[in-house]
Amino acid sequence: MSTSAAREASAEPPEGPGPKRRFVFPSALTVLAVVTIAVWALAFVIPPGAYDRNDEGAPIEGTYHRVDGGQSFVDRLNDLFLAPVNGLYGIQDQSTGVVGPDLAGELYGSAGVFLFVLAIGAFITVVFATGALDRGIARLAHRLRDRGALLIAAVMLVFSLLGTVEGFAEETLGFYGLIVPLMLALGYDRMTATGTIILGAGVGVLCSTVNPFATGVASSAADISLGDGIALRAVMWLVLTAVTIAYVIRYARRVRRDPGRSLSGFLPGDRERATAETAAPPDLTALHKAVLVVVTLVFTFMIFSVVPWSSALTGDAQATPYGFELGWSFPELAAMFLVAAVLVGVVARMGEQRLSATITQGAADFISPALVIVLARGVTVIMNNSMVTDTVLHSIEGVVRGTSSGAFAVIVFLVNLPLAFLIPSTSGHATLAMPILAPLADFAGVSRAVVVTAWQSASGWMNLWVPTTAVTIGGVALAKVGYDRYLRFVWPLLAVLAVLICGFLVAGAALT
Repeated sequence: MSTSAAREASAEPPEGPGPKRRFVFPSALTVLAVVTIAVWALAFVIPPGAYDRNDEGAPIEGTYHRVDGGQSFVDRLNDLFLAPVNGLYGIQDQSTGVVGPDLAGELYGSAGVFLFVLAIGAFITVVFATGALDRGIARLAHRLRDRGALLIAAVMLVFSLLGTVEGFAEETLGFYGLIVPLMLALGYDRMTATGTIILGAGVGVLCSTVNPFATGVASSAADISLGDGIALRAVMWLVLTAVTIAYVIRYARRVRRDPGRSLSGFLPGDRERATAETAAPPDLTALHKAVLVVVTLVFTFMIFSVVPWSSALTGDAQATPYGFELGWSFPELAAMFLVAAVLVGVVARMGEQRLSATITQGAADFISPALVIVLARGVTVIMNNSMVTDTVLHSIEGVVRGTSSGAFAVIVFLVNLPLAFLIPSTSGHATLAMPILAPLADFAGVSRAVVVTAWQSASGWMNLWVPTTAVTIGGVALAKVGYDRYLRFVWPLLAVLAVLICGFLVAGAALT
């Protein structure tokens, strides 16, 4: 028996104070469970009310009035009990507006988004199981090993592109073992590697164009197309990615000229690696190249299928769709990614048994963000059934009334910053916030797509540094860089990005 085990078994208390338990911020699921109970309790205090709606279901400004909620305590308790179920497949009765699992009407729950998350999880897992993406990035890094600035720019650009189209974030944790030694061998420091990885992928997620876990979920909750607002987000992605890459390269060059200016410092042996030759990774096989081509085609087709081309090209939101427009949404996209997962597995010759197991494992790995969406939607069901959603909306309406469209967009960005800290899950944050924030755009005369862009910018900006996200905390730990030193490194960039974001939001609101 070990010493610790014997001590636990002894009736005598251990001598001296035990080790202090470090506080660990609860998961998004736990946070949303607490939020669910809190909102349910607050619904007893907040008076029920309603807006008159137009033909499109949007609230009409100035029509808010108090109503009789008509719910007994047992009804409210039942709503709390069934919140996760209603969040998945609750049906809204069109005459009463009440949501329940056994009613007749339109789907209010997030079953479509839930299945979509599992489908893209299966696809991404199959792609990584082939080793094509990992090896492709490794080959790119090795090929550019003699051109440090170009290497940093190329890796960050690839990570940013993956972030903007599919939410590439946690997957970056697997690249520290490659990037850190490579940066040290080029004469840079560990902070350069950390910035290359975290900021490269992070700025892509911040400027998500069609990222299903951010833009997709938020657009669904805001009742707009995934392609709405893509032009603004694409320009933001280009500019903010360029600024972020330039920031990291500027720091890297400074450290290379004067190692004493390194914010992370150097561990024993780090400086000796500057003259070491890094081993070349294996070449891409024909199968790897074929997989990368399929992945590129899948995401390209996804973008094509969701963009409202007539509106994007004419600038008229009511323009008649072109004949080639698909207008796909989550059901079609979920089916596409399931088919694509099978296609990648066939191209990579994974075999039926391995492919089936990988698809199943991929869906299982993504059940957590899918459940976060369900729980967040369950909160909105409680607010809907207790008829307090419009009351909350009315109170916020008073705050933004009279503000310009640009000021409104900036306010939405600022309001979402603390929410992003509490709920680092983009999917859960979007599902929880959009039902309240999106209708505000109707009052302010701003496109709901601007609200989605403001929301995802706040979420992405916070996730570049907050300690509640595994991408940041896990990244600095893997790179062996102090979190406090990382904050010193990143805060000037955060300030610049915040100013640029607000500028883009003001411009986007003015153009709608």
